[in-house]
Amino acid sequence: MQRIPSPNRRALLQGAAAAALATTLPVGSALAAPARPVGPVGSRLTLPSGLQTGDVTSRSAVLWSRASGAGRLHAVLHALDADGERVSPRGKGKGHGPITLRGGWARPETDFTARLSADGLPAGTFFETEIFFEDEHGRRGEVGTGRFSTAPGRRSDGAHTFVWTADTAGQGYGINPDVGGMFGYETMRSLAPDFFLHAGDTIYADGPIAESVEEPDGTVWHNLVTEEVSKVAETLQEFRGRHSYNLMDENIRAMYAEVPVIATWDDHETTNNWWAGEVLEDDRYTVRDVNTLAARGRRAWQEYQPIADPRAMSRGSGFEPTRIYRQIERGPDLDVFVLDMRTDKGENTDGLEQHETSMLGEEQLQWLLRGLRTSKATWKVILADLPLGIVVPDGKGQESIANAEDGAPLGRELELARLLSGIKAQKTKNIVFLTGDVHYCAAHHYSPERAAFTDFDPFWEFVAGPINSGSFGPNEMDMTFGPHVDFQKAGPTMGSPRDGTGQFFGRVEVAPQGEAFTVELIDANGDVQYTRTLTPES
Repeated sequence: MQRIPSPNRRALLQGAAAAALATTLPVGSALAAPARPVGPVGSRLTLPSGLQTGDVTSRSAVLWSRASGAGRLHAVLHALDADGERVSPRGKGKGHGPITLRGGWARPETDFTARLSADGLPAGTFFETEIFFEDEHGRRGEVGTGRFSTAPGRRSDGAHTFVWTADTAGQGYGINPDVGGMFGYETMRSLAPDFFLHAGDTIYADGPIAESVEEPDGTVWHNLVTEEVSKVAETLQEFRGRHSYNLMDENIRAMYAEVPVIATWDDHETTNNWWAGEVLEDDRYTVRDVNTLAARGRRAWQEYQPIADPRAMSRGSGFEPTRIYRQIERGPDLDVFVLDMRTDKGENTDGLEQHETSMLGEEQLQWLLRGLRTSKATWKVILADLPLGIVVPDGKGQESIANAEDGAPLGRELELARLLSGIKAQKTKNIVFLTGDVHYCAAHHYSPERAAFTDFDPFWEFVAGPINSGSFGPNEMDMTFGPHVDFQKAGPTMGSPRDGTGQFFGRVEVAPQGEAFTVELIDANGDVQYTRTLTPES
């Protein structure tokens, strides 16, 4: 196995990260309501959850942070040249000032989170960022620093790289200072990717995190804990507390300060395998109406992700759901299409309906086909929060698109069949699906020559995760769309993230001019498990 260079990772993690975590919060400590930070009267505002940049394109970026109290978000962007010297971001040479921006207000109504949109940025430019809040008296608070690069505006001579994964803080495995916290994030950061795709299950709202967890081999896993993560999330504040908990991890904070995020959601941002209209039969919940839980979970997710929300930015308060599915243009070589496979997902039946049942919904399906058809990028990545051909049972039904029957498409598979046949009909080439969800890594090639449904062009799907959750799998495959398992690897069932060998992420390198698309599946220690290079079709 090839090993990705990650200098002094273990020393770094077990030293700096663990020490910072341990001195901040001793093992087993129970913090009261970290999502409601209140500092001493007269103290300057701090950044208790760090900072993030997200949805970065050739011309724009969203900047996010969270304050310790009420204040207005500000950002200063310094453009750098190849030598690291500050230059004018408008192309006028040295000596011109940075870009200064003012965003929305951090208030209790948004859990003191705020964001701003930086538009009209120059393409292919590296920025150092300074983020801070000013209180109502105009006093500047703590300054957080980060960096990001806008995507190239034209074909460049350099390669583009990004990483993706899923599943953070699941199965009771939270922040463990004994192992250096969520060190898989540090491994990803050390590769200096241009951006990061989180394929969902960004939190586990339905998975309480206790002070200790017994691992399958009897070893005891120790967690930092907070009040909000001690039970299933039901109130808005409990959902928020799940997000702020993950941002207590030094590895996540360091990565998010340097690597722009593009995220989607899946089920655990609300509760396991949910669908709209479901009524829970789970004694852990006093709120059984999933629609109520999903609305609260979506609001908390949106507040904590660096995703544009024009209404919140313009008014500084109030809430309106942001459309989660979206297209992120990353220059001439790459477009990223982010799916939302949860909002319009139908009930988890056996999936054998003769009529089409919903996963994407008609509006999103047509949006995706149109975006793929009009995209001028060489490679089109579809970030899906659910795999296409993996069977994922849910009691007597199926959580997955696949229905465990290898014949002609039925139920949700009919919607996928329309998507794939539509892509073929409009002659869109060079599509790659990236996903997570199933807690193991895999590479699947889909081809009509092996399939019951044949009206589609061959394509690849790559699966990565978990990054800090229990391991599972591998699962069975449904042959309706003819998948071939080129590779798969799973950790032990309910295995912990302790040694990193059952935790996975993917890395993609898009070669200059888009001439190759290389995928690596890597464990949390940086060891490459699998490599596949694709070449574009014209």
